[in-house]
Amino acid sequence: MKKIVLVLFVGMLGLSLTAQDKAAKIEFKAETVDYGEIEKGSDGIRVFEFTNTGDAPLIISKVSSSCGCTIPKKPEDPILPGKTGEIQVKYDTNRVGPIRKAITVISNADTPTKILKIKGEIKAPEGK
Repeated sequence: MKKIVLVLFVGMLGLSLTAQDKAAKIEFKAETVDYGEIEKGSDGIRVFEFTNTGDAPLIISKVSSSCGCTIPKKPEDPILPGKTGEIQVKYDTNRVGPIRKAITVISNADTPTKILKIKGEIKAPEGK
């Protein structure tokens, strides 16, 4: 009886290891977006482009930012292997000063948590 249980356990373990061979993998074109110097009130939307270089569909379950002034938008549908996607980030450019924010991406990729960054400087309009 013990041998049968052992054989079944080893067999189940082998099946579970085989099933885990396929994994999604997320590779970003750039993990930092530099706004550079932009004027107050200008367009604050930027995009992080990525590719699923794994061999399973990539599902991004959550994207969050380090503050309310940065609003990220994740793709709703799974990204198939070899396909590309994007995470849109909108920064509130109605505040003058440096931009240093982090965006956390949680997915089913082999590295489940990735930190993306935005940086730059918002300047007051000339003459004001």
